[in-house]
Amino acid sequence: MICYTLKCADGHSFDSWFQSADAYDKLMAAGLVTCSVCGALGVEKAIMAPQVRTARKSDKAGPLSAPASPAEQALTEIRKQIEENSENVGDNFAVEARAIHDGDAPERSIYGQAKPEEAKALIEDGIDVAPLPWGNKRTH
Repeated sequence: MICYTLKCADGHSFDSWFQSADAYDKLMAAGLVTCSVCGALGVEKAIMAPQVRTARKSDKAGPLSAPASPAEQALTEIRKQIEENSENVGDNFAVEARAIHDGDAPERSIYGQAKPEEAKALIEDGIDVAPLPWGNKRTH
């Protein structure tokens, strides 16, 4: 794995991991590397300082759970707002969304999981749904 600092034409700077330098080159050639902030093409490698690890612990390193960028911080805030103001209906999302739309369940904000074919059917039936840009948060 290799991490590159990338920069788009609009000046957004971000880090991205690639399987190898060759994998990065192939993705760039195919036009599959886009800005993680604005989605623009035209991304290029930015000047990077080498990371040298010493035996001493660095005071710069924060907790791994801390957001790494303003975009990640914004996404964390959006997730917090959705989780605090909506009901997690889990795997029953498609059933609950349809019931709310049909008036068979009380109107409220919900989130959960739906299979791609379930989400497609909801959209085709005029039920507004949108994917959330984060994975499933499981508790053990």
